[in-house]
Amino acid sequence: MSFEIHVSGHVEEVVRAALPALVDSLVASGITAGDADLWGAAAEDEASRRLGWVQAVTVSRPLVAEIAALRAELVTHGITRIVLAGMGGSSLAPEVIAQTSGVPLTIVDSTAPGEVLAAIDGDAETGGLAETVLVVSSKSGSTVETDSARRAFEAAWSDLGIDPAGRIVVVTDPGSPLDVAAREAGYRVFNADPTVGGRYSALTAFGLVPAGLAGADIGELLDEAEATLLEVAIDSPLNPALVLAAAIAGGTRDKVGLVSDGTHIVGLPDWIEQLVAESTGKDGIGILPVVLLPVSPEVDDTPSDLQIVRIVDDAVHFQVIEQYPDEVLISGSLGAQFVVWEYATAIAGRMLGINPFDQPDVEAAKAAARGLLETLPEAAAPAFVEGGIEVRGSDPALTASGTLAGTLRALWRSAPANGYVSIQAYVDRTELSTLSGLRELVAAESGRPTTFGWGPRFLHSTGQYHKGGPANGVFLQLRQSTDVDLEIPGRPFTFGQLIDAQAEGDATVLVVHGRPVVTLTLTDPQSDVLALYEAVQEEQRPTDDR
Repeated sequence: MSFEIHVSGHVEEVVRAALPALVDSLVASGITAGDADLWGAAAEDEASRRLGWVQAVTVSRPLVAEIAALRAELVTHGITRIVLAGMGGSSLAPEVIAQTSGVPLTIVDSTAPGEVLAAIDGDAETGGLAETVLVVSSKSGSTVETDSARRAFEAAWSDLGIDPAGRIVVVTDPGSPLDVAAREAGYRVFNADPTVGGRYSALTAFGLVPAGLAGADIGELLDEAEATLLEVAIDSPLNPALVLAAAIAGGTRDKVGLVSDGTHIVGLPDWIEQLVAESTGKDGIGILPVVLLPVSPEVDDTPSDLQIVRIVDDAVHFQVIEQYPDEVLISGSLGAQFVVWEYATAIAGRMLGINPFDQPDVEAAKAAARGLLETLPEAAAPAFVEGGIEVRGSDPALTASGTLAGTLRALWRSAPANGYVSIQAYVDRTELSTLSGLRELVAAESGRPTTFGWGPRFLHSTGQYHKGGPANGVFLQLRQSTDVDLEIPGRPFTFGQLIDAQAEGDATVLVVHGRPVVTLTLTDPQSDVLALYEAVQEEQRPTDDR
């Protein structure tokens, strides 16, 4: 088998109870046949337009030679550095493919001006702007982050006397506004299958074009995926997608901890996180994915509402030599992982009564950001300032202590017993990469599962990413005050103003939905990060049950 899965303990009982109904419902073969009725009448129309990913391997085969030819042409002209401007599924899948293949691919999925400038400038190892091609990936072209990056790169090339038409490759749906504009501008265009949603697009042009241009063996990736198609199409208790769906959606645990432990695949949990979060969370219910390390607090002392899924090199052998009761162990090639997780997520949505193809509802957060960009108001005064950290809270009770440590303690305590903490970092992650380590400390001190996301790479809006998910999260938002900024050609705002508006808009929507939010603005980022770490470690762990 190209994909192995092993369950034990409580989760084995959950799977054993859920599998008969899944097999009898013919859901696996139904998905393969493109049956849009599987998710109910309310979802039928959208599902009928979103099942193209099932045929992605076949549809994408002709792309392999086309992408290889373009790569060879670019190399001939000394263009060897690939930069991808895309958001969500348009960037996460190619990032995993490139990292696993060991080929360099620069991702621009942030509006932090320092990150965008670094991507434009390049470096000595991968090359500079003169050696760069930009892949612009967007189904419609309306994504503000991607559009802004394209504008900035176009201006930078023009300043060097380089025609952007020879440096931009576009991946988009046929007939989209971006498709039309790109062809008019003379850009190279790859049309993607419009019946595939962004988060299910790993094996389509969105995943393959940037990764293939960077040098990944996308033909082998499709071979790996194809070898798994029969396994996931059969209505059998041995179907790994059915087993995985039952494990993550068949019981009462509403959180899934994703742990990479010895697998050759790099960064897969980040892709799974978005796929599961956007497809199985809605109206205050669903599954919350949490990306963990093998040594994370939630792994060492697993909360009762969290199911650990451990991605290993060999699930069968791993189970023999290691004892991890009550966990899901999975292994397989990258192509197999893409296929199985897409099937399992769609099946999990059916089990939860949720349309897994429903488009993320981020309009409220986007509208709030647009409104702020139109007026560009001054930031609200902080409740207090500690060192260089400006502290704000959605409720005065959160900041009543007047100390950073006390505010954080109040935020953790505002989470219910089955809640979680979400950290959103709207900062330059090339400068403040160490902030990601904050997740481990917060999880240990809060005693609750903790997610971490770089904004606006992940928008959380109504609670769990775009859809609401479990309505029991509390939010720590990190922002950065910096003198670094960059104009967006043709726009009345800068990248710095854009990321500030996105952060504020996201926080506003969270507050409207009743989520507790603490916002920390780092005015002296390097020293403030150390102060923040110290404040978190000052905490005394809550005494209420996990």
